[in-house]
Amino acid sequence: MNNEFTNHLDFLELPYYPEEADITWESKPAKRERHSISAMVTSCFPICVMALAACVLHAGAIDTFIAAVYEHAVILPNRTETPVSQDDALMLMNKNLDILEKAIKLAAEKGAKIIVTPEDGIYGWAFTRETIYPYLEDIPDPQVNWIPCTEPSRFGRAPVQTRLSCLARKNSIYVVANMGDKKECDANDSKCPPDGRYQYNTDVVFDSEGKLVARYHKYNLFLTEVQFNFPEDPSYVTFDTPFGKFGIFTCFDILYYDPAVVLVDKFQVDSILFLTGWMNTLPLLSAVPFHSSWARGMRINVLAANLHNTSMHMTGSGIYAPEAVKVYYYDMETESGQLLLSELKSRPRISSNYPTVVDWSAYAKSVKPSISDQPSFPGILFFDEFTFIELTKDVGNYTVCQKDLCCHLSYKMSEKRTDEVYVLGAFDGLHTVEGGYYLQICTLLKCQTTDLKTCGTPIGSAFTKFEALSLSGTFHTSYVFPQLTLSGTQLASEQHYEVLSDGRLESSGVPLPVLVMALCGRVYEKDPPPLTRTG
Repeated sequence: MNNEFTNHLDFLELPYYPEEADITWESKPAKRERHSISAMVTSCFPICVMALAACVLHAGAIDTFIAAVYEHAVILPNRTETPVSQDDALMLMNKNLDILEKAIKLAAEKGAKIIVTPEDGIYGWAFTRETIYPYLEDIPDPQVNWIPCTEPSRFGRAPVQTRLSCLARKNSIYVVANMGDKKECDANDSKCPPDGRYQYNTDVVFDSEGKLVARYHKYNLFLTEVQFNFPEDPSYVTFDTPFGKFGIFTCFDILYYDPAVVLVDKFQVDSILFLTGWMNTLPLLSAVPFHSSWARGMRINVLAANLHNTSMHMTGSGIYAPEAVKVYYYDMETESGQLLLSELKSRPRISSNYPTVVDWSAYAKSVKPSISDQPSFPGILFFDEFTFIELTKDVGNYTVCQKDLCCHLSYKMSEKRTDEVYVLGAFDGLHTVEGGYYLQICTLLKCQTTDLKTCGTPIGSAFTKFEALSLSGTFHTSYVFPQLTLSGTQLASEQHYEVLSDGRLESSGVPLPVLVMALCGRVYEKDPPPLTRTG
């Protein structure tokens, strides 16, 4: 272990971690496998390392591996509205790569086999087609069998690929990063952009020898990504390692069937590498709760690396297994990057505790809806009109329906506070703002104030504790993502909730107040056709 790490153990800061796990320092021996190590390095590279202590002893085992994700506070360019020279662009990218290099080295020292860094982590965002161009490189198809570190000029100017390749090779670790790809095209081709080139938001993977083994062009671009082209067709990028089969996609992709669901269902990958620049949107689209719920619903390992920029509400990275949240980080108070490490099963599908298939509507369709004198009312949650019903007592059973979806809730509060209001909500419809996708959602949530008009408005804290909760719905999809978010955007630990095979999300004895409990269903077959793709 390097001296810089050990010499700064006096400066400690922990990310949020599942509540049942004890925290141990580097200098203390682990008492059991679920313990962790965490320390803050106070230098030009402040990071927070969390790992399962026992992992280091088993790093060479085929059935498990240590994964790393880095939440990066990206250094942004001074301007993105006017072009800069290639040299100035490279200078900015190297500043970010200097930080990523330290994260990669430290992850490797801790035994990590692979590290994931965020979308836009090398140069930032908010470019035009013209101003992003100096930052782009021509990224070849991985089938060319190329190690940029040993052949830096084989495919033209490629300083970023070369540096990433050398970092992977020198540290014997798989490195996953996001950068821009450029491809010249025939201007006479009707699909070719007017400037004669395609520009793609691209994820790259270099193996432990520094070889380029994966290249993925983001298929579902966010509305503001005008600097990039949509690929004409989705690509399903996978690669095999001694520690499992991996798939990769980027940010907005997680909301859609292609390529995210296809990689899991049809290509049977073991782990997903998820690079993102995710802006948190409470109550249902905050990074950590949503990404961990996707891992749980899809029954897959997810290595999620987010950007860290509090002014843009960007934070929230984690390592998630099908059966449990391994480690996560969410911090809107500081501006430094964070490194997370945890042990994962290489092939979770064959493990003894792999979650069983859930029939998400079985229980809800078997029970008689609760009849209440309490009237339902409409409310807006992230531009969608939900049907809500207020929880007026400390104990109760409620049903609320919208179209074909009926949501059932049984609950018991520790006490019914007069200064907080909770509602049960249902939404069955097409979301049309910042993308188009069909949702079926059952949710218990706290309203912003006691005014029912504020139900669905983002709120980050609560005081009401629940002794028991049970939520279910008559979903018309097998793709449902369960989440339980506590006050302060913390996750409930697995010992306090479970997903039953009949579709009930149940919780008991949660020590903190509940902010949101939700079952978020995606009805992919009802999505509108994809946007017209121009290459």
